[in-house]
Amino acid sequence: MKITASAIGLLAAIPSVLGVWPIPRTLKEGSSNSEVWWVNIKPSGNVGSIVSNAIQRYQDLINKESFQSPVTWNVTQVKTNGSFGGVSLSVESTDETLNLDTDESYTLDVPVSGEATLKAKTPYGALRGLETLSQLFVANGNGKAIRNTPIHIEDSPFFPHRGLQIDTSRNYLPVSTLKRTIDAMSYNKMNVLHWHIVDAQSWPVESKTFPDLQKNGAYSAKETYSHAEVRDLIQYAKGRGIRVIPEFDVPGHTYIVGKARPDLMSCMDIQPNWDQYAAEPPSGQLNIAKPETIEFTNKLVKEYTGLFTDNVFHIGGDEVNRKCWKEDPDVQKYLAAHPGEDVETLLASWYSKVHEYLGSLNRTAYTWEETLFHTKYEPPKDTIVQTWIDEQSIPKTVAKGYRSVASPANYYYLDCGHGAWLSNWSAGNSWCDPFKTWMKMYSFDPLANITDPAQQKLVLGGEALLWAEQSDEIVLDGRLWPRAAAVAETTWSGKKDANGHVRTPGQVAARLHEQRFRMVGRGIAAEPMQPLWCVRNPGHCNLPMLD
Repeated sequence: MKITASAIGLLAAIPSVLGVWPIPRTLKEGSSNSEVWWVNIKPSGNVGSIVSNAIQRYQDLINKESFQSPVTWNVTQVKTNGSFGGVSLSVESTDETLNLDTDESYTLDVPVSGEATLKAKTPYGALRGLETLSQLFVANGNGKAIRNTPIHIEDSPFFPHRGLQIDTSRNYLPVSTLKRTIDAMSYNKMNVLHWHIVDAQSWPVESKTFPDLQKNGAYSAKETYSHAEVRDLIQYAKGRGIRVIPEFDVPGHTYIVGKARPDLMSCMDIQPNWDQYAAEPPSGQLNIAKPETIEFTNKLVKEYTGLFTDNVFHIGGDEVNRKCWKEDPDVQKYLAAHPGEDVETLLASWYSKVHEYLGSLNRTAYTWEETLFHTKYEPPKDTIVQTWIDEQSIPKTVAKGYRSVASPANYYYLDCGHGAWLSNWSAGNSWCDPFKTWMKMYSFDPLANITDPAQQKLVLGGEALLWAEQSDEIVLDGRLWPRAAAVAETTWSGKKDANGHVRTPGQVAARLHEQRFRMVGRGIAAEPMQPLWCVRNPGHCNLPMLD
């Protein structure tokens, strides 16, 4: 076994257990290296089906994977002091309930020699521990090694909601692509897939209540999701500790409904001045003056709360256009017959009826911040508010006593910076320029400007978002990764280390590089962050004035 002097210096200069991402809450390491030839993960007692399946999945992944850190690329073999003897895994409860309150904690002990132990309170803590375990193995000659043993890890998430939003309306994403994205989320310990499944442009999901929605609204018969496919995807995600929260945005962003039910619509596809009636083309909103739109919406809610099993249901509520309704003949007729009412009171009443019905189905409403701040409607206090317009929306939301999921556009929007997508805007940029680098995303703290501990607890976490006007399966991985991994760490590990110091992008870059290379090896086409020379020489591509 041989290791060069230059390699020893390199190893001494870089963080130990370099590639664990997100960084665990507590991590203690030794100075030995343990030899690994084969990984056998054994359940201790009954662990349930989700963990049993995960054991097989991770055992296959670890034994197949031959990962070499890009920093130690020229270290062919390190001297080992002990021999890894497999893993004993135990869980206190086999209850597979997955929700906002699920315990995802785990402890992992890896000795210099002998059997490692992974303990968790729930199946989902075991999943997180298995992911951390998988990141400890590195290629070493003809086998593998675990560096810096013995290792003791105690870990749990800082925030309970660590999400990624995917949009399948602007451009369709195949089920296989969604599953690959779920895999990538699990590699980063994210636990919520916010599925913006429909929007103005298309309705790809099957509706048994209103079959014409998919028939007339999908881009093609091949670009659809059946109920069976949705159920399968939900189970696939659950097996990786990920909740699937659907979004059916109403009453705005609903032009596509008019392809099946034109009788329910206002301002359908106004051209050429669509910009006066919608945030983007095509224009079209549910007609809030018609009782039939309440009945239609509640029937959809009934169907899709039966299909999607999570107890949180996103009802949208963003970017409604008042001019659309003010010029609608039905709205004008209604208001003329009801003196004292206006579009705002009509909208508040409409929201109230939909949210009340959703509550009757034992579902918690998840809604965009406009519903709270830009209407006369006061949502139920258990409503979860997605705060996106700017970062100040978060403290404003919790100050009102509502729970917030941080999604600020100027930090967490992954679609920004690719230029205008409107055909004739040759000099235009995207509305949310500039491009959000992973460093920009990592720098954001969802708890910024919130000092009251009670209000801090109302911040559930954060979501990275990718709107799909310029994304499809061809570019998806690079749009998402590794930038979304930055949000994954700040929401799992928090912004501060155990000593209370704020982690900076410069301090974590080397680990994220390693995570990016690991994801690529696992079939995720994550984009590079820097030239490979910079990756191999941590800190040498920093701007001196910023250190």
